[in-house]
Amino acid sequence: MNWRISLMFLLLAFAGCKDEGKNKVVSVEKGNEIAESKYLIEADELMKIAKDPNIKILDFRKSEFYGKEHIEGALNIWRTDIEDASYPYNGMMAGKEQMETLFSGLGINTNDTVIIYDDNALVDSSRLWWILQNYDFTNVRLLNGGISAWNAQNGDVSTETPVVMKENFKLSDTPTMKYYISKEKMIQAVANKTIIVDARTDDEFSGKRQKEGAAKGGRIPNSILIDWAEAVNYNGDKKIKSIEDLEKIYSELGASKEDTIIAYCHSGVRSAHTTFVLTQMLGYKNVKNYDGSWTEWSQFNDLPSVQDSITTIIE
Repeated sequence: MNWRISLMFLLLAFAGCKDEGKNKVVSVEKGNEIAESKYLIEADELMKIAKDPNIKILDFRKSEFYGKEHIEGALNIWRTDIEDASYPYNGMMAGKEQMETLFSGLGINTNDTVIIYDDNALVDSSRLWWILQNYDFTNVRLLNGGISAWNAQNGDVSTETPVVMKENFKLSDTPTMKYYISKEKMIQAVANKTIIVDARTDDEFSGKRQKEGAAKGGRIPNSILIDWAEAVNYNGDKKIKSIEDLEKIYSELGASKEDTIIAYCHSGVRSAHTTFVLTQMLGYKNVKNYDGSWTEWSQFNDLPSVQDSITTIIE
């Protein structure tokens, strides 16, 4: 009997070690305290589990960068893959069925853990995280520092595109859409003077700069400018800043952790990153990301807007 008990103990211990990387909670410094996020993974932890068959890695960059070098085994997607093309303007969130078809074709099933990385300080990865959260798929991690962090650890890279078999990926039949807000709800929020954070640059906020897709320059009334890039070491390792730094940055909102906050940007990508930081790093309870953001809002002349300067930069 004793040898059987010992063998069972060893098997259980091995299984626990194997699963440790999947569920690891990444710690971010906060002075002498530690804040935790279950949705971040560090490069050294990913290296331990990258070849697990239930780990699926997505390279969220343009195909030309993926083709030059990517994490071994990673598959490539881009923004257009997760957009609903039925709208007269770009950038809207893909529907549930579109996401199911996309992930099934990538060889991902519902029980897999999806690791997402980019080369832009998690901003694109956060958009996909936000969509999956709205559809109640939570088995996802973002690689803190992206491809740069992986290369810094001398992780295996490749130029080959993996061959995958189609899987069955299914999302909730009744998704909660917990971080989503529509144009109609946004109109009500503006009228009610809800706290609104604009995650764009100063030039976009003032109206000096008008990005492609917007009908005009400007901003949504009563919004507070906090550029999403302030939350990361954008010119350094591209990782999220310390909790202490983040608390200082977002204290400009003057909000409690229970207040409703709505984030927006040009097309809901940068503001998805802000939504991630506010909810997962700082613990704000009621944060929504306006999907259409300024691209959608600017199309409608009957919606209120503010512009401080004449648009001089159009791109």
